[in-house]
Parts: sequence; structure tokens; C-alpha cells
Amino acid sequence: MTSKERARVALSGGAPDMVPLGDFAIDADTARHILGHETYARSKAKCQIAYWEGRRDEVVQSLIEDTIELYRRLDVYDIVNLCAMTLGLVPPKGYRPEAPRRVDEVTWEYADGRVLKYSDVTDDITLVYDPQQWTRPIRAEDFPLAYDAQPPDPSTLEMVDAVVAALGRERFIIGPFPRAEEWVQPGGMERSLMLMAEEPDLMERALASSLGRARAERAAWTNPGFDAVMDGTDWAFRSGTFMSPRMWRRFCYPALADNAQAAHAAGLLFVQHACGNNWAILDDIMAAGVDCYQSIQATASMDLAEVKARTRGHMALWGGVPVEHLVSGTPDEVRRDVREAMAAAKEGGGYILGSSHSIAVGTRYDCFMAMLDEFVHCRAY
Repeated sequence: MTSKERARVALSGGAPDMVPLGDFAIDADTARHILGHETYARSKAKCQIAYWEGRRDEVVQSLIEDTIELYRRLDVYDIVNLCAMTLGLVPPKGYRPEAPRRVDEVTWEYADGRVLKYSDVTDDITLVYDPQQWTRPIRAEDFPLAYDAQPPDPSTLEMVDAVVAALGRERFIIGPFPRAEEWVQPGGMERSLMLMAEEPDLMERALASSLGRARAERAAWTNPGFDAVMDGTDWAFRSGTFMSPRMWRRFCYPALADNAQAAHAAGLLFVQHACGNNWAILDDIMAAGVDCYQSIQATASMDLAEVKARTRGHMALWGGVPVEHLVSGTPDEVRRDVREAMAAAKEGGGYILGSSHSIAVGTRYDCFMAMLDEFVHCRAY
């Protein structure tokens, strides 16, 4: 089987010749080890700063060349995901967003008082303070219900087109697709949770607007040549969902089901990346039509063997190697994780091995290589 065939069989619930391998993303520090040079590939802060400085073409060229080279060197990987941050759709030609004022080496500030900080844990620049988070008006008219979508600017597809042309014949490609937001967050995560309780009609309007936008964009969309789509919405933390299951079904489930149905109508498989303890909504995720659940965070009580028993015959699983051990464990621990994951989920098919999240910033290179080596030894059916 080719990697494409192998992944498709597993993601459809079957047993291919070997367990496929994939990851949500391979972050820049690991990519640098493999490539032997600096890269923008999954270097989130580096990409953001370069975009602020007007170096869009430099970033995109690196993303294209280095992503292709990375997966050529990692020929054991069956799946290439172009739905993670910095990958997939790229900004259009001439892109130069508003740049904040740099306060110090790790802090930036916009004129309206919003503050951004760099985190070396995630290699990302994130909003840490918004003076208007709780006072900025949020009105129904902010969420239109009618859209007239146009085909995307061809320059935004530069990376997708290049990766598909280079790797798409053999590898299984997951790519960007017009999706409704599976948790609309006006005013940010915390404020959206308050709005669910205090202004549910407004939140339903925001959800309807997101659904309308996605449906309009799909009408103008053509498949650049990939095989599946992935959404990466986290609805839970370690002890449970951020909202009640009832609220999740009201404000999140409709978008999830719509996305899965639309992907299937376009001939694509649908993968859901979701960290945290999702036990309370796992049956609903299956009912929505999700083909594969990616992440499966053991440190959030999502035991792989238990999840396999609950989902067998209904949804494929992708994960199994705790990212915590890749970052701070030992090669022997990671080898044991691979063996235990295979024992828990390999039987009967419908399983892809990978990290419980991604090959995240801080992953020890010897642990990563131990994962690949052990995988090769036990992947055959």
C-alpha cells in the first residue's frame, strides 16, 4: 500500500497493511534538527514577526521548501497535515498586517492598549491583555446572516498547491477547507462563555453567521488535491468540558456536524483534533459524523484502550504517545508508550499512531527518534 492508501483505510476504520503514522504538527525545533538549518516551518513567533516586517514572500518560500523537504526526510510519515497554524493557507501577496510597538524582547503593544507576549513554551506570540475585553460592544449586527463569498486569492494557496504537487501522489494530505467555527468566541474564550449564559440568542446568532459564511465559501471552493480536512477546536481541559454538555450541544455541535457533513459531501474524510477530557461529549462527536478523533490526551483521563472500546466501529483514533513524555521523558519511556498504544488500539484497524497532541516545542530529539524507531518495529499487522 502507499501511504495515501494506508491512511485512508485506517481513517475509514479499516485495517491496512501497517498502522499509519501522522502528527498534528512537527514544531520548528524538531524540524531544525531534521533539516539542519533554520526554518519558518511551525516557527509561529518567527512567522508572525516576519509578517509584521513585510517579509511575507520569504516566509512562504521557506514554508514550502522546508515542509516538502521535512516530509521527504521523514518518509516513515504517512500523513501530512496542512491545517495547523503557519501551515496550509498563507497570507496573500502583499500582506503586511498592522504591527504593534515592540516594548521589549518578549512584549508588544497595540495603540489601543492590547498587549502581546512571546511564550518560549509554545514558541508563539499571544494576546495577554485587552483593556476592552469586557467592555467592547458585541451586537447582533456584528454577525451577518448573508454572505456572497468569492473564490480565494490564488496566492493564498501557494503552499497547499506546492505540497500537494510534491507529495500528494504518495502521502495522505489533510488540507484547509471552509469550516464553520466550532466554538464561536466573540470577545475571547472567557467572554463567550459568559455570553452563552447571559445572551444565548446572541451566541446563536454568532453561530448562524459562522455557518452561513462557511456554506457560502464552500460554494466557491474547489479541492486543490487533498484527501481530508481537520478542525482543531479544544472544548475541554483536564477534568472536563469548558461548558456543560448541554451548552456544547447548543452552541458547538451544529457547526461540528455541519463541517463533517460538508467534508463528506466534498469527498473528504473529517478529522477532529480536540485536547482535554471529552468523555461527556464523545458520543456526540461520533454522532456528528467525525471520521477520526485526533489527540486523545491520556493526562486528561482519555485512556486510549477505553476510548477504543467506546468508539470501535464508529470512529478511527489517532494518537497514543503522550506529548509530555516526548518533552520531558526518556527514550525508553517513549518506546514503552508506543508499544502500549499499539496494544491498546491497533487490533481491528481504525488506528493511526502519533503524539497525543503534536511534536511540540521542547520535544527531546532522542525521544522523537525513539518513537519513530519503535513504531517501525511494531507497525505491521
